[in-house]
Amino acid sequence: MEDKGYVLVPHQKPFRYKEGKYTVTRGSAWSGPGCHDGCGVLLYTDDEGKLVRIAGDPENPYNQGRLCVRCLDLKELVYHKDRLTYPLKRARENRGKDIWERISWEEAYDLIETRFKEIRDTYGAESIGFAQGTGRDIAAYISRLAWSFGSPNFMSIFSGIACYAPRVAGCYATTGAFWVADCSQQFADRYDNPEYKVPEVVFIWGNYPLKSNSDGFYGHWIIDIMKRGSKVVMVDPKATWLSARSVLHLPVRPGTDAALALAMLNVIITEDLYDHDFVDRWCYGFEEFKQRVLEYSVEEMAQSTWVSQEKIVAAARLLAKSKPAALQWGVAVDMTKEALPAGQAIMALFQITGNCGVPGGIIIPPEILSYAGGWGRELISDEQKEKRIGLDRYGLLRQGFQLAQPDVFVETLETKKPYEIHGLWLQTHNVLSCMGADPQTLYELTRNLDFIVCVDLFKTPTIMALADVVLPAATFAERDGIRIGDGAQRGEAINKAIQVGECKSDMEINLELGKRFNPEGWPWTNLADMFSYMVKPTGMSFPELQENSPAYMPFEYRSHETGKLRGDGQLGFNTQTGRIELWSNYYNDIGLDPLPYFEEPSPGPLSTPELLDEFPLVLTTGARNWSLFHSEHRQIPRLRALHKDPTVQIHPEAAEKYGVTEGDWVWIENPRGRAKRKVVICEFFDPRVIACDHGWWYPEGDPEKFYDVFDLNINNLVPWGQQGKCGFGANYKTTLCKIYKVAEGE
Repeated sequence: MEDKGYVLVPHQKPFRYKEGKYTVTRGSAWSGPGCHDGCGVLLYTDDEGKLVRIAGDPENPYNQGRLCVRCLDLKELVYHKDRLTYPLKRARENRGKDIWERISWEEAYDLIETRFKEIRDTYGAESIGFAQGTGRDIAAYISRLAWSFGSPNFMSIFSGIACYAPRVAGCYATTGAFWVADCSQQFADRYDNPEYKVPEVVFIWGNYPLKSNSDGFYGHWIIDIMKRGSKVVMVDPKATWLSARSVLHLPVRPGTDAALALAMLNVIITEDLYDHDFVDRWCYGFEEFKQRVLEYSVEEMAQSTWVSQEKIVAAARLLAKSKPAALQWGVAVDMTKEALPAGQAIMALFQITGNCGVPGGIIIPPEILSYAGGWGRELISDEQKEKRIGLDRYGLLRQGFQLAQPDVFVETLETKKPYEIHGLWLQTHNVLSCMGADPQTLYELTRNLDFIVCVDLFKTPTIMALADVVLPAATFAERDGIRIGDGAQRGEAINKAIQVGECKSDMEINLELGKRFNPEGWPWTNLADMFSYMVKPTGMSFPELQENSPAYMPFEYRSHETGKLRGDGQLGFNTQTGRIELWSNYYNDIGLDPLPYFEEPSPGPLSTPELLDEFPLVLTTGARNWSLFHSEHRQIPRLRALHKDPTVQIHPEAAEKYGVTEGDWVWIENPRGRAKRKVVICEFFDPRVIACDHGWWYPEGDPEKFYDVFDLNINNLVPWGQQGKCGFGANYKTTLCKIYKVAEGE
């Protein structure tokens, strides 16, 4: 049914109903734990209010009843013996020791309020950093907490902000919006919608969507559209199940995505395969763009990328001749130093071939709430905004993203310039295990700060090493909330089914503390009032959304032709010229190259050949697996059994050459550090490439050794301070290393 412009999905039953002896609550699985999807779920509870089962909601158009193993095993996580279920504090002199005191929520709030305000009054609000990990639906509340407190330093402590942000910032800077592959996710009736057209080909670039669900993209949509006739081109260093079923697999060397895209653009332009009408009407700077592209020959870029000339040419021609063609891309694009020009080149492939805003191409997803810039910027003064760390160096930080630059933040911790940092708020952020580069340096720079608060589900290495106060967060089964965020947003309620201990939702924690920091910035009486305010664009209150969700916002194709993308109502895109800027005025205005380019990763086999004798292997990191999400789920027996230990995947030729065999424990090392791994022999990579997973710690280990994080974390090999020229992007996936066996006793 339709009402007030949005489309509701009819349900046969209310959001909470009885089924036999169980109560069933309809909800959404969006952190914590979880990924970036927010799949529709049904939570079954017994008469005692205990969760006994979780199932996919077949009436939810997003996942249509499908769930992964992480959701299916939620009960084991919710009731795990090591869950944090009440607030804790410890004396500052006991940091690093497993010596904690149980306290009440009021005592915890009183302590946090007192200490944070003392620091603010003495050193300024900017001396406290507010940091998130993978934010999912929590990020908006953390940014509001930071800004209502008066601190401009809201961030992820993650070199180069190298996840999602480079792609989003780059798209906004050159097109005025972010773009996603069109798999009909914006329609309540999905593939049956009469306006929708299945892509002829979808390029999956730097993302394995079956395991890694970026940008609100449910991975099995790829299977859905393949069944409906879509062809797939995989751009991935690794051979996978999808690449085996693709029409082309381009096994690109990690970090050379820009070179591959520029070579393909060269083919499309020199062979006159681009969409002249779209370029003439809707693109700016094509002639300058063309001259830049012609500098990157297919022959030279084939040598850089390790992809054959024949495959590059075939991929370019297939893209140019397919109408429509879609792009599904991922964090591999972000995790290279010059991520923005790489993303600019990749997007240009779909821009000059006329695949923007068309059914089955790439589309601008409808938004209920813009998360990209955070929430609550109006609460912080202009004077405080100018104190944001990194703002004086990186003009791009003024473009939408209101984050402090994390590499400069780490530099500030070390140099105490332009001011000293005295406190940290870490929420959803196991930074020493997961996102932070060079975690041992980060630990040394933060361990003596005046006051540190962590909010999480379990005691993590970060909590054990740093926290003075720990607040226990609720899982999605234990809280109310709203599922709006990345990708094509839909208004969807997360409905509380159970209560575990004294756990509170992240949103409730932020609301209650926010009222203490700045009551005017948190005017809502309760969570339902706050959620109702946030979903105003749907025309519903939160209680109405609970009954009626999901609610889909209106969507139309080719909205650049109807004036829907610009605030002034003019035709075109939300840029200075009203066009997609192949030559970017915004980049030019802030002193960046306005055109895409490729820069060899350094260190790398072509940029630093002198290192190859000692460090002969290219290391890529961070590929997802089925049962673990970032640093979550290591405690859960069945999920851990699917991926028991941190691994290194290595080709059999390389394994023989370096004297390692299946199951060996080895060190992966470069000049910056080393990490311990268990060998998995596979033929899925070039023999010159090895791959390590990320986010590792051993919850069963010694808490006072921080659960072995400094032995296991592959980010030991990743430096701070080598971000891209714009402040975005970092080489998490493109360094050089060597491999050797762990010695007896190590």
